[in-house]
Amino acid sequence: MRKEDEKNFHYLPGQFCELSILGKGEAPFGIASSPTEKGFLRFTVNKVGTVTTALHYLVEGDELGLRGPLGNFYPVDFFRGKNIVIIGGGFAFTTLRSLIKYLLGDREDFRDINIIYGARTPGMLLYKAELKEWERRGDLNIHITVDEAKDDWKGLVGFVPAIVEKVSPSSKDACAVICGPAVMIKFTLPKLIKLGFPPEKIFTSLEMKMKCGIGKCGRCNIGRFYVCKDGPVFNYAQLEKLPDAYYF
Repeated sequence: MRKEDEKNFHYLPGQFCELSILGKGEAPFGIASSPTEKGFLRFTVNKVGTVTTALHYLVEGDELGLRGPLGNFYPVDFFRGKNIVIIGGGFAFTTLRSLIKYLLGDREDFRDINIIYGARTPGMLLYKAELKEWERRGDLNIHITVDEAKDDWKGLVGFVPAIVEKVSPSSKDACAVICGPAVMIKFTLPKLIKLGFPPEKIFTSLEMKMKCGIGKCGRCNIGRFYVCKDGPVFNYAQLEKLPDAYYF
């Protein structure tokens, strides 16, 4: 990234950009890098459609369009001085990586950090080198799980909601952040409520609902909210007033 562009591009964990390729289209992607990492932007792209496939075939020097940063962000200032529980699943761990790197950049401003991250199989875990690095740190509690054990997996086995219940992170002076498949979020939220987390201190991202990024196409409309403009980050106190069908 050019220094001039970096100077003018201000973002926080949880925000997203629209990436486009001429002739292929445009799609939203959560920013996986942290603003504390200088000189580049990181996006982690799963090859599942036209735009994502085209992104996988780019080579150094190819051009792509970028709009952003868009949307709101995880309330990092509100998190200061509190315990943080971060729960992620699958490819949605991208913006959580951004958040974790940001918290570690100002580690003394936050208390205990608990991370629970799951994927379908060991091979589908993202950022494996960083996960190992985080496991070696003495100032993080990290729990990595898979739905089914393969490749001599020695870690936890089980769905993320069950692991949350097993780990039972304390809700005292704590905030929780969830990002993952809709079904994971749906069954994790009641676990956190049972553990005593107030709805207004549980934050989740609904980025999978988005398309245009500016609230015009209507695809991300949930009740009175447009995810791309009012979110993608919401607290559960906002969402529990809506019928489940709107956001799961």
